[in-house]
Amino acid sequence: MINTNILLHFIMPQILVNLTDYENAIVTIVKGKHNFKNKNEAIRHIIREYEIEFLEPELRPEFIKRMEKVQREPTVKVDNMWDFFGVERD
Repeated sequence: MINTNILLHFIMPQILVNLTDYENAIVTIVKGKHNFKNKNEAIRHIIREYEIEFLEPELRPEFIKRMEKVQREPTVKVDNMWDFFGVERD
C-alpha cells in the first residue's frame, strides 16, 4: 500500500545578491509593474525574460529536449538526395 499522505518538499537554491541602488530600483519597478508579491518573483521574472531574449536556442532546456526527441526518431537511408526529394539538376 502506498502512503499518499507524504508531502514532497523541494529545496530551492538560495543566493545572496548585492545590488546597487539603481539595480534595486529596477527590481522594485519590475515587482510593481507585474504585481509580484516580493522581489524574488521579480528577479525570477527577469531571469526568464533574459533566457527568452538572449540565450542561444541550443542552450535552452526545451531545445535540448526537442533535439533528444528528434534523436530518438527513426532515420531514413537516402542513397541520392536529389532523387529522394525529386529535384532535377542541370
